[in-house]
Amino acid sequence: MIDVGYRKKGIKRRTVLQIMALAGVGGFGLLRWFSTNNDTGLQVVRRSRILLGTEVNLSVYGRDRDQLEAAVGATFARMESLEEKLSRYRPTSEVSRLNRTGHLEEAGPELLAILQTAALVSAKSDGAFDVTMLPLLDHYEQQGAAADAAKLFTLPEPPEEARRAVDHRALRVDGRRVTLARPGMSVTLDGIGKGYIVDQGVAALVEHGCNQVYVEAGGDLAVRGGKAGGEPWRIGLRPPRSGPAAKMAVVAADTMAVATSGDYFHYFSPDFRHHHIIDPRVGFSAQELASCTVTAPDAALADALATACMVLGPGEGSELLTRFPGCEGYFVGKDLTVSRTPGFPA
Repeated sequence: MIDVGYRKKGIKRRTVLQIMALAGVGGFGLLRWFSTNNDTGLQVVRRSRILLGTEVNLSVYGRDRDQLEAAVGATFARMESLEEKLSRYRPTSEVSRLNRTGHLEEAGPELLAILQTAALVSAKSDGAFDVTMLPLLDHYEQQGAAADAAKLFTLPEPPEEARRAVDHRALRVDGRRVTLARPGMSVTLDGIGKGYIVDQGVAALVEHGCNQVYVEAGGDLAVRGGKAGGEPWRIGLRPPRSGPAAKMAVVAADTMAVATSGDYFHYFSPDFRHHHIIDPRVGFSAQELASCTVTAPDAALADALATACMVLGPGEGSELLTRFPGCEGYFVGKDLTVSRTPGFPA
């Protein structure tokens, strides 16, 4: 998600994925971002900043500390610039202008790249992922606030005009022109934009000569090059529910992108039945899964696929991931039953 502007409940998304810095996982105890011991001669720079409506964390290894500091500063600057262009909460952004007017004559390369990936995932998931689902989300945002105040578990169905306004096939891209072809249509990049900005953060660090990097924004993350001493990055996946039955998986890799989608990130009823992962094809919150984690070659794709798989469930979700080389999934049901694709690195 990008620049989340609503009240969150439950576990904060940034705690869903945390770097496991130690060589072992010691009984899944306390998580730490990085080990403080480093006998490789590498410098490490770690910086955090509030961007995109969440905390963004960068960590880089290298020999020259001044170079690392400059790289981190340039990376934050690039991510801030992208937020200005892509956030629907920024009135001057391209997304806001598209939603106000229904068209953009000269969309920038960043928005076009995101829409290209979104269109691919939408087509291959038969519409389970759809960036035009903002009218449905707006409905549940409004109704959810009222239901929360009244302690209700059931929300009214979305109006027919909101359902009719949602269809990824009516978002037209012709060169640099982007058009919303239906009345009432509007776009949100909540399911892909933050992943794209994470990818651009990694690209900025690499352009500045950093080859061992970690970039995380609200749970969407990408790592590259491994840690000091040749060790892989170790990433703990917190379970979607707390309690004695909750178990945490750990993935390890030198280079990987990871994103998690879950019913607990932002929910509208205390039983998690109504939440922000909405099936755009029917207008209701996805009911089968509590969370889905996807690993992929890049974070934008992982972000979009995690959302699509939450909608599809483990069966169809696993089948969707076979259509994307290098992508694997980890599914947790409402009853905390776990399933995964054969190649998931956990």
